[in-house]
Amino acid sequence: MDAAFLALIAIVLVALAFDYTNGFHDAANAIAVAVSTKALTPRVALALAAVMNLVGALISTSVAKTVGEGIIDAPQGSDGLQLVFAALIGAITWNLITWYFGLPSSSSHALIGGLVGAALAASHSVQWQGILDKVVIPMVLSPLVGFGLGYLFMLAILWTFRSTNVSKANRGFRYAQIVSSGTMALGHGMQDAQKTMGIITLALFTAGEIDTFEVPLWVVFAAALAISAGTYAGGFRIMRTLGRRIIQLTPAGGFSAQTVASSVMITTATVFAVPVSTTHITTTSIMGVGATRRLSAVRWGVAGNIVIAWVVTLPAAGAVAAVAYFLTHAVVG
Repeated sequence: MDAAFLALIAIVLVALAFDYTNGFHDAANAIAVAVSTKALTPRVALALAAVMNLVGALISTSVAKTVGEGIIDAPQGSDGLQLVFAALIGAITWNLITWYFGLPSSSSHALIGGLVGAALAASHSVQWQGILDKVVIPMVLSPLVGFGLGYLFMLAILWTFRSTNVSKANRGFRYAQIVSSGTMALGHGMQDAQKTMGIITLALFTAGEIDTFEVPLWVVFAAALAISAGTYAGGFRIMRTLGRRIIQLTPAGGFSAQTVASSVMITTATVFAVPVSTTHITTTSIMGVGATRRLSAVRWGVAGNIVIAWVVTLPAAGAVAAVAYFLTHAVVG
């Protein structure tokens, strides 16, 4: 077994480790709202999210191809493997930092930032037009869409059920949140698991193990299982931030936020094949729902801290990946 093949195995394992951290880092996206409104207990919610993440990851590979082919032009051979390894180290490091501080940053943008940082450190080309079209524009638009649709959908719910008994309505929306939590996790699997599939496929392509950029079936299953296992491991630090610190949601508000967020995630994955941040969309959907009460109902200070984490994710993960590349290249040569 030669050194290049061992390096490839190491990269696959590191990519699956990233997928696992993505699962417990972003598990809160699917279940925080349902847990905070007492629609589901934490463990039941995590189990539901894990299963639906698995299903979502098996549905499509279009986002995987965007991440693997549309961000950088990775070189063939050892240098390409070093680049992918460094990108993963940058993404995992930033995931762990933001998880420790309970900040719901974007694992997707951490991975993309890692790819760009490693490519620049290696003096290889970056597809800036692809980043603009597939990363930057969706990064700006998707939170705005989440906020706007969250606000409008919640207004529609309030108007539709304006004459309904509050206790009866809350009970009904708690049941409805079981479905919306499931679709949230489905959208998360269709988005985030595919990014790891794209990275592993990129590593296989640069190593010469595959001739075309088609995601092998074993990669699909491995990524799906890893993100599901990570999801079940939980993300309680971030769950508290999304579920309670931004705004205290009602069952109707929780259902509205989850329905909007899952719709945006599934649409962007299936129709546009762009890797949007599930964290961004979920958070801004919650803000939009909360703003229907009054703007002061949203804890904008907490929201501001989250936005700061969003802004610095791409350069921070890129910087760590660049350092990781220089270190790896110095050791391996």
